[in-house]
Amino acid sequence: MLPTHGRFGHSAITERPDFDWPGGARLAVYVAVNCEHYAYDDGETDLGWTPGLDQPDSYNYGWREYGNRVGAFRVAQTLERVGIRPTVLVNSEVYEHAPSVPAAFRALGAEFVAHGATNSMQPDEQTEDEERATIERVRRVVAEHEGAAPRGWMSPGANPSRVTEDLLAEAGFAYTLDWPVDDQPLWMTTRGGPLLSVPYPHEVNDLPAFVHHHQTAETFASMIVDSFAELREDAERQPLVLSVSLHTFLAGQPYRLRRVREALQHLRENGDGVWFTTPGAIAEHYASVVPAPS
Repeated sequence: MLPTHGRFGHSAITERPDFDWPGGARLAVYVAVNCEHYAYDDGETDLGWTPGLDQPDSYNYGWREYGNRVGAFRVAQTLERVGIRPTVLVNSEVYEHAPSVPAAFRALGAEFVAHGATNSMQPDEQTEDEERATIERVRRVVAEHEGAAPRGWMSPGANPSRVTEDLLAEAGFAYTLDWPVDDQPLWMTTRGGPLLSVPYPHEVNDLPAFVHHHQTAETFASMIVDSFAELREDAERQPLVLSVSLHTFLAGQPYRLRRVREALQHLRENGDGVWFTTPGAIAEHYASVVPAPS
């Protein structure tokens, strides 16, 4: 037998219980906006167009910081313009470094998902005690600023450790976005009780599209539109989730944002019977119709 994570077993999507999303919808759509902060002159900034530069690396740091100074506000304006409520994956350090960023999305009624403290520190680089302290601190900071504790978590760099899910359940989180394994939510087993995995995209995600695969803005927009069309058809057979992931320093670049806005506008204009929502609402509804296994 190959080693396994032990969090969930295999399940074919063709063999699941049928249900509807609220209002009889068959396809749920949410747009996640990653708002991140990186340390300056303290190790690799990672994912750079010019990796391996000596520190201080102002070039790659500045690329990311554009998102906190410009891109975030352009993305917020776009989502307001097309009428999609944002889901914000926020590093807790953003509240100290750039408080106007979460404020811009808060004004749009965003759901805030805890996204670690900073993308310069990832869970698989920490001890269990260090990670537990980080999760608790991040949850507390988001709650202090948003008036309620976040229900969802996304690890910085999408790099959970072997115990992240255990720690999340123990801390009171309801769901994670760390596992891009399905087009429906699924229940995960943890030592702290059941935890939901809500779909989050690896493919319809501007970071791998632009940074890893060197796609154009036009191609990324087509990915959004084509995924929407295909999943709408598939959703006639089973309820599904389409998530779109944006990063403020990537999708927030002007030449990309124009194409992204056109794609999102297409979704809204063809959204009859589609539930535009947030992962927290998806998790809550799914738990009500597919309860956690006892």
